Amino acid sequence: MATASTPTAKNTPQTRQRVAVLGGNRIPFARSDGAYADASNQDMFTAALGGLVDRFGLAGERLGAVIGGAVLKHSRDFNLMRECVLGSALSPYTPAFDVQQACGTGLQAAICAADGIAAGRYEVAAAGGVDTTSDAPIAFGDNLRRTLLALRRAKSNLQRLQLAGKLPASLGVEIPVNSEPRTGLSMGDHQAITTKQMGINRVAQDELAAASHRNMAAAYDRGFFDDLVTPFLGLYRDDNLRPNSSVEKLATLRPVFGVKAGDATMTAGNSTPLTDGASVALLASEEWAAAHKLTPLAYFVDAETAAVDYVNGADGLLMAPTYAVPRLLARNGLTLQDFDFYEIHEAFASTVLCHLQAWESEDYCKERLGLDAALGAIDRSKLNVNGSSLAAGHPFAATGGRILAQTAKQLAEAKAEKKGAAANKPVRALISICAAGGQGVAAILEA
Repeated sequence: MATASTPTAKNTPQTRQRVAVLGGNRIPFARSDGAYADASNQDMFTAALGGLVDRFGLAGERLGAVIGGAVLKHSRDFNLMRECVLGSALSPYTPAFDVQQACGTGLQAAICAADGIAAGRYEVAAAGGVDTTSDAPIAFGDNLRRTLLALRRAKSNLQRLQLAGKLPASLGVEIPVNSEPRTGLSMGDHQAITTKQMGINRVAQDELAAASHRNMAAAYDRGFFDDLVTPFLGLYRDDNLRPNSSVEKLATLRPVFGVKAGDATMTAGNSTPLTDGASVALLASEEWAAAHKLTPLAYFVDAETAAVDYVNGADGLLMAPTYAVPRLLARNGLTLQDFDFYEIHEAFASTVLCHLQAWESEDYCKERLGLDAALGAIDRSKLNVNGSSLAAGHPFAATGGRILAQTAKQLAEAKAEKKGAAANKPVRALISICAAGGQGVAAILEA
């Protein structure tokens, strides 16, 4: 008889299993220095994980893995995912590990989980991420750090005295900055360059931002998020959400990125704010789901990661998804139009518009992506239908888990509405997330 640690024959690495997305949980996202100002990464992810455990009856359950990470981490966040497991009602025999790929962290964690399930290494796994910009890891300056380390290694009192004399001149702290190490430019300033190069206008950006708030507010009102979000520290909804946002109101805001270059169009209203939050999704094999009487919302089909040379090349910092998506489509025999939903992370409204314009451009697709023709346009009514990052906010590593669970539920709802022969046809969603460092992650879900 097989034991818990001995895979049965059908779960050996030679066999690929379908990967079900069963659902997810997150805490409401909060603007920086607000409701979660005193909450740590561990506090927030443990809360999100605890909500998942409660929702799916996982108390005492040993998962194959809990995978996730944070972009901004303190030294106390060592082994963060494992510490969150030990602080939850999951079995302490559940292993966990951290990953980090900037804003793509949550989705990359889900890819790790999906790969493990497909290969038979896990029957069930949780994946997500967390970030706080309120509790940013302020560290000693490099000079002070090196002096203190040398003081620890000193072998004589004379050496210690000499080093101690350097301490006053070494004082200083390092505060995390939102800039690319290779260029010194912030993500917003990088995107402002791309926005201007591609001719994305202010009105289009404000329209997309207003739609994100409108769609997410409507989704909350109809109860869509009732089984995706659990309250935390007095918040029941994302506090960045502006149900009454409009193009007219957004038009009154002054640009904040690309101002020195002139013709700036990116404002606080069509850009995501600094945000705190955590999210986690539950993935499993079909057999595990059936044994636990859980119905899959969707299936994780495939994923692709890409990177661009934004330092010395012609590509914009956040344009890597334009490379990842066509590779993903080609591998799965799909076109850009073969989807019922498009979930494109709204780091900035102009980022989404730049990606869509790039795929519509024959020159871009041929010269940059090496394709024979443009990927073409999408039906914009299928884009971010329940709101996205401009409305919810963007706690870097937590965005992937939010999008994954939200998309899976959208697919399940759409599938349930299909009647007759249409009910046998798959319903698909394309997920795309840009990330710092010139990277991008894309995935396909299906129901």
